Amino acid sequence: MASIRQERVSELIKRELSILFQRESTTWFGGLFITVTQVRIGPDLGLARVYLSFMAVADKEKALQTVETENWRVRKALGGKVGKQLRRVPELNFYLDDSLDFVDEVDQALKS
Repeated sequence: MASIRQERVSELIKRELSILFQRESTTWFGGLFITVTQVRIGPDLGLARVYLSFMAVADKEKALQTVETENWRVRKALGGKVGKQLRRVPELNFYLDDSLDFVDEVDQALKS
């Protein structure tokens, strides 16, 4: 069960990362269409697990690796945005969110 503070910080990070990925996707990530689906933050607010979804990408694992290589740049830019609200910027771990793919598979299975 996440505390109210964890939920607020998660939503703040999700909002700012979404804006950041939208603005910098052409320069940092080669034009990938990245959606931040969920952010879960630890109780000490030191580690954030960021779940990403990629649209129109053949190899999603490679796209995730591209984002992970720019992790330092993303965290630095995030610190510039939320530095006044948070004491320290949490470490970012990126994960692939495959829930949309799972929904499509279930849809296809039900149709057949």
